[in-house]
Amino acid sequence: MSALLGYLLIANLAAFAAMGWDKSSARRGVERIPERTLLTLAAAGGGLGAVLAQQVFRHKTRKQPFANILVAIFAAQAVLAIFLMSRSQ
Repeated sequence: MSALLGYLLIANLAAFAAMGWDKSSARRGVERIPERTLLTLAAAGGGLGAVLAQQVFRHKTRKQPFANILVAIFAAQAVLAIFLMSRSQ
């Protein structure tokens, strides 16, 4: 269980950092991180970090369908977490 939590911590930090880096790159007008990569980081367990970064950095909040896909990934991960926690009790 602690290995899973460690993985999720790293995945969420990576997604948060990638979103921050991409916002910084957008402001500087340099090469950006592809949206596919950002969504992959979110789907790989970093959904919460990506959603938090989206709000903190005000990044890609109006970009559709990116924002909808990101919310769907986070919602699916939240439902899965609730399901797994209820089964472990």
